[in-house]
Amino acid sequence: MSAAPIAREKLYRAYLEFVEDAERKRNWNVFDDIPWERLDASKVTAKTGICVETFCAEEMYVPDYTSAGLRMTRSIFGLAWFEARWGYEESKHALALREYLRRSGLRSADELDRFEKSTLAKEWKLPFTSRREMACYGALQETATHLAYKAQKQRAEQENDSVLQAIYFLLSRDEAAHAGFYCKLVEFELAEDRPGTLDDLANVISKFQMPGVGLIPDYYQRLTDGGGGISPRTFLEFGLLPTLRRLGTTRAELKQGRRDLLRFQRVNA
Repeated sequence: MSAAPIAREKLYRAYLEFVEDAERKRNWNVFDDIPWERLDASKVTAKTGICVETFCAEEMYVPDYTSAGLRMTRSIFGLAWFEARWGYEESKHALALREYLRRSGLRSADELDRFEKSTLAKEWKLPFTSRREMACYGALQETATHLAYKAQKQRAEQENDSVLQAIYFLLSRDEAAHAGFYCKLVEFELAEDRPGTLDDLANVISKFQMPGVGLIPDYYQRLTDGGGGISPRTFLEFGLLPTLRRLGTTRAELKQGRRDLLRFQRVNA
């Protein structure tokens, strides 16, 4: 992304709007806004434990996510300070999920300690090397996480689990806001360089996978056993296609753009 004064001002304003919305509408407290007193350990299942633990593991890579993101964005206030705020909000997600595991009796203190050590034994790496690609990735990844948490909120409602319902409501709302910020970054990029941005977006879509892939052992099996995953159809229908509509593009335009780029590269090789 350009570091020209106009671009910097746009990014600053986008961050300011994000923070104002968060401070006025989304701020929440792990200890006061989750009805822990209603937690009924007798209704908690092993399946629930696998699901919550898997989500918690992904959230616990916040040190890697934020350190990598800050290195990439540190020269631009709006982006760097978003990374800092984003890391704070994600850290609350990890804490809420970890506290659920502890307070429900699903995991003991020793088990959580081993879980933390095994989770952080591996380090998450940036899946793409440019800020523009990572903005595209962020828009998709946060959307997918929002959908996963939203599905768990609906499941908690059906099971009359008010604690998990509150947790997943708060987490899914944050993730939707994060996805919205990343979409705004991609919109800025499209206005500046539409062909290049569309090519990056198409590339990110073709290689997209969640952060836990390759880090969390038996990741896909855990999602299946715990019921925490969303189907590719759900992601396509409620995640990818709405994101493309918001960005003012289509799968057809992305495919045509990639064909045009390959043709250009062959001619100029």
